[in-house]
Formats: sequence, structure tokens, C-alpha cells
Amino acid sequence: MMKLQLLPAALIAILLTSAGCVSKKQYTQLQSNYDTLQNKHRDLNVRFLNSQQELSNANVRNKSLEEQIAAGRQNLASLQAALDKCLTSSGQGNVNISKLVDEINSSNKYIQQLVNSKNKSDSLNMVLTNNLTRSLSREEMKDVDVQVLKGVVYISLSDNMLYKSGSYEISDKANATLTKISKIITDYKDYEVLIEGNTDNVPIKQTNIRNNWDLSALRASSVVQALQTRFNVDPKRLTAAGRGEYNPVADNNTEAGKVKNRRTQIIITPKLDQFMDLIDKAPEKPATAPKQ
Repeated sequence: MMKLQLLPAALIAILLTSAGCVSKKQYTQLQSNYDTLQNKHRDLNVRFLNSQQELSNANVRNKSLEEQIAAGRQNLASLQAALDKCLTSSGQGNVNISKLVDEINSSNKYIQQLVNSKNKSDSLNMVLTNNLTRSLSREEMKDVDVQVLKGVVYISLSDNMLYKSGSYEISDKANATLTKISKIITDYKDYEVLIEGNTDNVPIKQTNIRNNWDLSALRASSVVQALQTRFNVDPKRLTAAGRGEYNPVADNNTEAGKVKNRRTQIIITPKLDQFMDLIDKAPEKPATAPKQ
């Protein structure tokens, strides 16, 4: 399970140390911002846990459907074998054959219902991906890695695409990429957006950055502020988080793995009622008779 962790306290500490002494008014404002972020953090965690529970239940139901489909097909094969035996046996009457045919037809109908349910579940990720990337052209999609896992959209961007080397400052070349991302975010204005910074396990060597926790949080904050100030994304929808080196997607023992781990993820989460609307919009596949 993905655990959301915010570092507003670390961010405040860095601002204090980098700017020297601050006025009481500035400190009060920073404390107020910290309290606001803490409240948003708690609210986001509650929403995330609720969504995870709903998704977990859906996965259990999906697994059950698969098991029922397999059992139904096995039963159908047994019924078909019994019917074949009846047709070749001169001792069986028409009544038994008719009964077997009815059972086979009923089993076929039940299996089709299960298959339709599973097809609808499997189509959700495709529907969500298509809806959230409809603002991007095919050419633009080459620069943006979009994945949907259990109803949550993950847009992953490498650090060398976004930041200056060893820094949390947004580079000039990142504007084109963030323009594309902002199209997705503004297209679905009611969705929650979490910007999550991630690093490799190499310690940062900067006097004004204590460790990879700080670096990942600062990078996430930079993206949040760029989306707000440059692309007019509503800041109430945005949350900045840093996970340091503790959420790797590849082996940090290789250079290629380190490159993959140095990334910023933009996580777009539908609220529960919006997710249910997407379920209702999932395309139905035309019913076809199961293969015998």
C-alpha cells in the first residue's frame, strides 16, 4: 500500500535556515502554512485509505468472478460430456437429453454474465487513462509516462526532465512537459492531485539541503508552485509530498536503476463518486457465446 508522507516541517526548516532570521510575521505565516498542510495531509490520508479499501474489495470480487468463471466452464464441459454420452446411448430417453440441454443453456448464460462483469472491471483502467489523456496528442504522449493502477493515475517524470542537476529548481526545458501535464489536470478540475518527489539512495551533497527527504519534498514543492503560478492550477487541489529514497521502482545498485528512481510522480486520484461514474461509463462488450 502506498503511504503518503508530507514534509512541511522540513520545508519550513529549510526556508528558515536559508533565509537567516525572519520576522515574527513571516514565522507566523510559515506556521499557518504548516498547519494548513498538516490538515490537508490528514484529509488526504483518510481519502486514500478509504479508496484503497474500496479497491481492495473490488479486487476480491474480481478474483471471485474469475474463480466462478473457471468453475462454470468446468461444469459446462461435464454437462456437454454427459449430453454426448446420452446421444450415443440407445438406452437414454428424450427427457434426460432435454434436461441436460436446459442445464447447458443455463450454464452458458451464467458464464456469459460472469465474463461481462470481468470485462467491465478490466476496462476501467483503459477508460480512466483515455479520459485523463484526451487533452494530449499522440506526439505529446511520447514524453509523458501515464499508468493507471487500481483506479489511480500515475504520471511519472524523470528528474533530468524537470530540474537542474542536483537541484530542486525547475529547468527551462521543463515548461513544455508541465504544459502537457497541466492540460490533464485542468481537464479534470475536480480530481485531487498529489505531487510526489522520489530520489535514488545517493546522499545529497548540498549545504542548504540536509538529505534526500528534503530534496524530494523541495522538488515536489517546486512542481506544485509551477503548476499554480505558471499554469493557473487551483492550489486547493494540489499537495506536495516527498518520499526520499524509500519508494524505489528499480535497483539502486545499477546506474539505470538510479535513473528510474530519480523521478517525480504526479498522482491524480478520483473521488469515490467520480470513480463510480467511470465504472458506469465503462464500455460494454457485445455478448458472445463462450467457446466450447
